[in-house]
Amino acid sequence: MQLPGVPGACADTSASGPCRGGCSHAAEVSKKTVCSCGMVHRSWYDTRDKTMRDLDAFGTAVYLLFRIRRVYCTRCQAVKTEQLPWLALSGRATKRFEEAVGKMAREMPLTEVARHHRIGWDQAWRMELEYMRELIKKHPPAFKIRVIGVDEISVRPGPTYRVVVADLDEHRPIWIGGTGRTKEDMDMFFAEIGAERSQNIELAVMDMWKAFRNSTSEHAPQARVVFDKFHVLKHLSDALDKIRRQEYKRVNEKERKYIKGQRYTLLSHKANLDTEGRRSLKLLLKANKRLNKAYLLKEAFGQLWDYLYSASARKFFANWKAQLRWQKLKPFEEFAAMIEKHWDGLVSYCHPDNKVSLGFMEGLNNKIRVIQRRAYGIRNDEYLRLKVLTSFIKDA
Repeated sequence: MQLPGVPGACADTSASGPCRGGCSHAAEVSKKTVCSCGMVHRSWYDTRDKTMRDLDAFGTAVYLLFRIRRVYCTRCQAVKTEQLPWLALSGRATKRFEEAVGKMAREMPLTEVARHHRIGWDQAWRMELEYMRELIKKHPPAFKIRVIGVDEISVRPGPTYRVVVADLDEHRPIWIGGTGRTKEDMDMFFAEIGAERSQNIELAVMDMWKAFRNSTSEHAPQARVVFDKFHVLKHLSDALDKIRRQEYKRVNEKERKYIKGQRYTLLSHKANLDTEGRRSLKLLLKANKRLNKAYLLKEAFGQLWDYLYSASARKFFANWKAQLRWQKLKPFEEFAAMIEKHWDGLVSYCHPDNKVSLGFMEGLNNKIRVIQRRAYGIRNDEYLRLKVLTSFIKDA
């Protein structure tokens, strides 16, 4: 059976595997032979029979049987197999079959993909790797990057970190690398994109990790730094949890019953609690005055990112900090001192040009954790890198 788009090949749909009989169907093929180095020849050295996997037909595995030419390349000074545009680089399947495996692996575990296509797990893994490489080639990052988001992820216990950089205008990760979260690791990103592209960066969203700020200031001094809202609020939640633990130790046994087991209730937004959670929160805040004050301050602090003018934001923070007086909330006082120290990176969000989505990096972190759970047991760094970089690319 002659196949469209596959010159010189016939198909065998035997369920048991490729046929070994002589298939006489052949289409007119090009007289030119292309070496793997790209050099074109008008003759060939010899031919070899080749069997290759193609897309299934009505649930039946399809194999292609054809003759592939070899050419003596004057540039390589060796006999090489010709390059065909419809063959995958692995040499064991067509590109369209490799693409089908790669697309399915974006939504399903590799074990299920391999079982569905009746191929080995290792073969499915290699095909997905090649599919992801081709996907990045088809959808490269933008040359002019205006806003970047920077964060680190833990790739294995130790802890072992990798730096993740995203284009917040395009809403996609564009780089993952390094061997930790030091300034040298962040420098690797700027070295890869080059000095010209680094000068186009206008805004950098990150947490308050000093190494990231120092690297950005060195390679993109024109970029304004904005501290990620979710990392700042995490520090505030940690401070509230410290107060909860202090109060649990301070109060008597009767009052402890209101605090015990209420960590999630206290740290969650009130809108996210169910009826039982809201009832428990009401009892807790009514029973402990200090926790009630800390909770109200924590909920109010989120208004800081709503201001459009830096002077208004400064006045709000001054009033917020003034409410800590005589409250004996030492973790909150330490948090306020940290905010004071990093104020420039927080208040810069008030500028109209700096109103970017601060939630994307948190969403990206959650997606990376899902990828890590699905790829449990795979220790290949390139696989994780490609998975992360292609996770937000929509392939039709």
